[in-house]
Amino acid sequence: MKKSYKIEVDCANCANLMEEAAKKTAGVKDCVVSFMTQKMKVEFDEGAEPAAVMQDVLKNCKKVESDCEIYL
Repeated sequence: MKKSYKIEVDCANCANLMEEAAKKTAGVKDCVVSFMTQKMKVEFDEGAEPAAVMQDVLKNCKKVESDCEIYL
């Protein structure tokens, strides 16, 4: 399953950090973050619960970029 989320991030480097943090989160198969469009596209592992996984993604992204936001 793939879902797209609106994000708020200040720079392209921060977007890259968010993308890497999201990819390392359990339940995430792949992730692409676009600084230009302020969007995060997430592909979830088979059987993963997107709402629960995205809570973990947000926590992991906040660790690398404290002022980022993902609109769930």
